[in-house]
Amino acid sequence: MGSAGVGGVGETAEVNRIVLVRRGDDVEAHMPAGVLRVPATTLAGFVRRHEAGPVRWIWDDTTRWYPQLLAQGVRVARCTDLRLAHAILRRTPFADQRLLTGEETAGWDALQPVTGTDPALFPLADPADLLDPAAEDARQQAVLAASPERRRLELLLAAESSGALVAAEMTHAGLPWRTDVHERLLTELLGPRPVAGHRPAQLERLASQIRGALGAPALNPDSPADVLRALQAAGLPVEDTRSWTLAQLEHPVVPPLLEYKKLARLLTANGWSWLDTWVRDGRFRSWFLPGGVVTGRWASNGGGALSVPVQIRPAAVADEGWRLVVADVAQLEPRVLAAVSGDLAMAEAARARDLYQGMVDAGTVATRAEAKVGILGAMYGGTRGESGRMMPRLTRRYPQAIALVEEAARAGERGEVVRTVLGRGSPVPGGERLVDLGEPPEPGGSRQEDDRRRRAWGRFTRNFVVQGTAAEWALCWLADLRNRLWRLGEEQLGEGRLEERPHLVFFLHDEVLVHTPEHLADRVADEVRSAAAAAGRLLFGGFPVDFPLDVAVVRSWADAA
Repeated sequence: MGSAGVGGVGETAEVNRIVLVRRGDDVEAHMPAGVLRVPATTLAGFVRRHEAGPVRWIWDDTTRWYPQLLAQGVRVARCTDLRLAHAILRRTPFADQRLLTGEETAGWDALQPVTGTDPALFPLADPADLLDPAAEDARQQAVLAASPERRRLELLLAAESSGALVAAEMTHAGLPWRTDVHERLLTELLGPRPVAGHRPAQLERLASQIRGALGAPALNPDSPADVLRALQAAGLPVEDTRSWTLAQLEHPVVPPLLEYKKLARLLTANGWSWLDTWVRDGRFRSWFLPGGVVTGRWASNGGGALSVPVQIRPAAVADEGWRLVVADVAQLEPRVLAAVSGDLAMAEAARARDLYQGMVDAGTVATRAEAKVGILGAMYGGTRGESGRMMPRLTRRYPQAIALVEEAARAGERGEVVRTVLGRGSPVPGGERLVDLGEPPEPGGSRQEDDRRRRAWGRFTRNFVVQGTAAEWALCWLADLRNRLWRLGEEQLGEGRLEERPHLVFFLHDEVLVHTPEHLADRVADEVRSAAAAAGRLLFGGFPVDFPLDVAVVRSWADAA
């Protein structure tokens, strides 16, 4: 298992490993021939010279080193992010924790990424300066050497570290964003930009309609508590103000209230204040955080980068003479489930572009809706209602796939660790907060409460093995695509900074956006597809599962819908 396309894993050429350590205003470069002192002011030139040959940079955390190198026009091909690697090795069942544990373990456990509008290479009072990257690298290398699944872990660490490089590059380059288009969209939807402290005209009109429909002239529609009291006072049997709850009601207040909630959310999340804060020089720049979720999915810090609503995507417009190549994978997680379980019948359904329709064509279920509800229920633990009704049919047709998630659920209920195909391990019950899958159950409580918590944890581990492996596939896709785009730029354009070549500008779980010169757009689309196919082979060998992409070459992100 290995690929030169993913962080250099599997390369036959000798790669120099250089550990960078901050020392006051200088940098220590721990090289095969010894330790060299490099002034911080000359670090970019030092890195650029060594990038001419095969080199892997070892550093405490990519967010502390790479942004400043990018700002000086230096692109790094390979790195090991010790912070991200440490987090993986601390949890994987493939690592001997005795080899990783030392006096600095708590410090590495607690180390957080750095984000900011102008990150310095040597921030003051940085907790990373209390740690020894060279010693941590030695510990990690010892863990890998002793692991029975060394190649899996090496690939996972290389992919995670490559993801950190991609994340920094996407922040550096930014997603092309037209302020004038965004402002026009806001004006069309909300009305002209209001004076500070006032609602936009459209929200004010809707607020007036809501007050009139409920007979509450002083109602503040931005207060859920006030709205709930007003709804109940009007005789409506509601316990909350969620949109789904409101949509079930028959009352004149429902249409304006739902519209108000939708537009108020747009104003808060992506209104004029968002535009002023997050768009600079024609680019939307947020910070992407690889490994920000325990399953290996990314998180983001600032600007809601992982939830850009469809309403404002028309503002994501390629530069003049450039295009956006937008690609997303159809039904990634069910396809990963077929591959990781080795279920040939499910893989056969996955050969169709629409996996759910492939299940219908195979006679497993009657409708596409039943297929989707059933598979999502199997992966997320929906064993009641419509999804529960589908389970017997799915189990008969796809026994290996269903057995895999069922066993993962049972393991979670027993308090055991489950893992992804490359070895990312799940947390144990009572551990940390789960960002996107709910909170872990707390120990103690009644037998009934304990049973409920065990089942909840089982639902988490059931999905962990699938979502986490899907995240690994996406990381390998992303890392390989990054290198393919760089090589394409060298071949077609010669010398040039990252942002002057085809480059990644957005990534969300199973979707990527590449900003490219128009004349290279078709080549980029081919590379996107090739990288996806390579990621499938890298993780699942010759197992016959397809990962078809929807690829569009567009001027605006909205045109890809």
